[in-house]
Amino acid sequence: MSFLTYILIGAALMLVATFMKSRYVSFWAQKSTDYADGPIFDIRERFNGPLLCEGVIYGPTGRVSSRFVADFEASWNGNVGTMVEKFHYDSGSVQDRVWTLTLGNDGRIKAEAPDVVGVGEGRQEGSAVLLNYRIKLTEEAGGHALDVTDWMYLMANGSIMNRSQFRKFGIKVAELVATMRPKNQDVYAGE
Repeated sequence: MSFLTYILIGAALMLVATFMKSRYVSFWAQKSTDYADGPIFDIRERFNGPLLCEGVIYGPTGRVSSRFVADFEASWNGNVGTMVEKFHYDSGSVQDRVWTLTLGNDGRIKAEAPDVVGVGEGRQEGSAVLLNYRIKLTEEAGGHALDVTDWMYLMANGSIMNRSQFRKFGIKVAELVATMRPKNQDVYAGE
């Protein structure tokens, strides 16, 4: 075999290995059914009233690029909810967002916000909620449209752990990790 053949075989094996990793052992490999057991994460119950959210955003190199604290106010009218969010970033900037969440009787979720392109879709099942959507960044942040996979997990004390990945052309460009809990909830309520 020629040197070029070895290079092509090596490249093909790397592509297959990368695909297998992303499909079976990565963040993307999760499915809602993985979390069917355990406590029930009902977004109408957990995203209701005043909430406190604290988190960090990691840039493409894996380093923290931003920290934030946010106040949410959520309310429901049947299966349609509104969540008003106000983010305070460590840079001093403030961001407002309003989500409209529609919960289907089968656990499917439709999510809309002014900076979401089209309609986001997701599912609540067992102790987790998944949302997939495309977000349009502000002009100050580059104005790019990013694909978002947003997983939220119900913790034993009622808090919610959120992990989101932001991708452009399939390449991870940012990740968010945050907690959400009712404003009046003691952080150590599980102990």
